[in-house]
Amino acid sequence: MTKLRIGVVGLGGIAQKAWLPVLGAATDWTLQGAWSPTREKALRICESWRIPYASSLLDLARECDAVFVHTSTATHYQVVSELLNAGVHVCVDKPLAENVADAERLIELAARKKLTLMVGFNRRFAPRYQALKTQLGDVASLRMDKHRTDSVGPNDLRFTLLDDYLHVVDTALWLGGGRAQLQSGTLQTNEQGEMIYAEHHFAVEHLQITTSMHRRAGSQREWVQAVTDGVLYEVTDMREWREERGDGVLTRPVPGWQSTLEQRGFAGCARHFITCVENQTVPQTSGEQALLAQRIVEKLWREAMSE
Repeated sequence: MTKLRIGVVGLGGIAQKAWLPVLGAATDWTLQGAWSPTREKALRICESWRIPYASSLLDLARECDAVFVHTSTATHYQVVSELLNAGVHVCVDKPLAENVADAERLIELAARKKLTLMVGFNRRFAPRYQALKTQLGDVASLRMDKHRTDSVGPNDLRFTLLDDYLHVVDTALWLGGGRAQLQSGTLQTNEQGEMIYAEHHFAVEHLQITTSMHRRAGSQREWVQAVTDGVLYEVTDMREWREERGDGVLTRPVPGWQSTLEQRGFAGCARHFITCVENQTVPQTSGEQALLAQRIVEKLWREAMSE
């Protein structure tokens, strides 16, 4: 079978740290090339990874079957729509587009072109979170915290909600089954309109879900706590697993062979997208599924601006 030809658009920090190491190490597909509007910097990066640099976005599309997009959120609609119109399958960093209306247009375009369109919510593919999800049949309470040491500003509230808090909302709702409704919450900003703290409460039937983020907590810690009938689970930084029962506490070490990119879900996310393209199956984070958390986050922002 012919190997899938993969391209990369955008060669910034996230592409270099998370995606190129995964895509460049594979044997089941070919890393065909890359493109970024910053030509000189892009050429250096392509040389270090020994991949061809395309002279334009359309030139890259002509050489590829599928493309990973890691450009700024503001460019997502233009870049993704151009790739879809060129007949290329796309996996794009979250959020799908800068606003829900543009995201819906991209979903409709992909459906019309019969192409795979996936949003790269990497935490859904983190092995620890996937394992936790299988244990939550009788969960009563679920809480996810993702804090920052000192990351207040320089961007405004809307940017931070879409760039970072979106991960928390998406992961927590996915772990809880995806049907919870927003009940209440708080958003604290400074005088410049930059986010300081967010906490929100969701509910579905008997399940209560809380999401929380402080931008100056003195810690980079991320953890999920789930309370079920007889067991309390905690996963810290997508690595440490702890479960507490009446007869003691069980901790699970991270497998020695497992890389950080595997632990954080980037490797699993990339493989899932490529498998979906090869098998013509629907990705876990396509269409409305990918927009669930973004709709909520945009609602939080609109309500904060109207106060």
